[in-house]
Amino acid sequence: MTKYDELTEFLLRLGDSALIHAQRLCEWTGRAPALEEEMGMMNVGLDLVGQARNWYEYAAERINDGTDADTLAFRRDERAFRNLLLVEQPNGDFAVTMTKQFFYDAWQFHLLTMLKDAGDERIAAIATKSLKEVTYHLRRSSQWVERLGDGTEESHQRMEKAIDTVWRFTFELVEKSDAELVLSESGNIPALSELPEQWLATVNNVFAKATLTVPDEPSAFYLSARTGMHSEHLGMLLAEMQFLQRAYPDASW
Repeated sequence: MTKYDELTEFLLRLGDSALIHAQRLCEWTGRAPALEEEMGMMNVGLDLVGQARNWYEYAAERINDGTDADTLAFRRDERAFRNLLLVEQPNGDFAVTMTKQFFYDAWQFHLLTMLKDAGDERIAAIATKSLKEVTYHLRRSSQWVERLGDGTEESHQRMEKAIDTVWRFTFELVEKSDAELVLSESGNIPALSELPEQWLATVNNVFAKATLTVPDEPSAFYLSARTGMHSEHLGMLLAEMQFLQRAYPDASW
């Protein structure tokens, strides 16, 4: 398994997380609870695919061995992906999907807000463009969390169950990485030391409005997306997502 430098690994983490989350959202096609929500999730998914391509193109330039964005998306195996464990988890019901969406949106919003001031001009430009989209994503998912949490007895119970289902995977959103510390010390990105606190503050604020309980701080366990140790769900997702490219390599329209 190829190990890249800290900056390339960071770019892959951002690109992989956006792509895998987009793939999960697209699984709702034809299954969403309402037509408007299907269109909303597809639009968010398309935004994330565009963001993934931007991160991948920069990563491919740094790898500089003929790799391109499509290669990074469709020709890597599970252990080479660096996406957050959270986004690869199954959709579950609508409550689970919106809980995952909200946790990811809150993390991405604060991360991109910091990265738009990155010393690396390419990162800053991608972050600035992506932040406009993610600001809307966060507003939408926050509203759904509040609506479901403070809605009917059933919707509230479904949200509490959804939180219990995915909360353990949020440990990656609050962990502080040595690799990111190296990148900040080199001036490529700003210090991200306040990201966990900002993410948790947003969760607390929205959950308070939604009458939902914030669980205790999540703890790391044996899986680690940073080292390619994923849950069993990613392999199955990639088998479907990468099938065409694997079956017909280098095919063109």
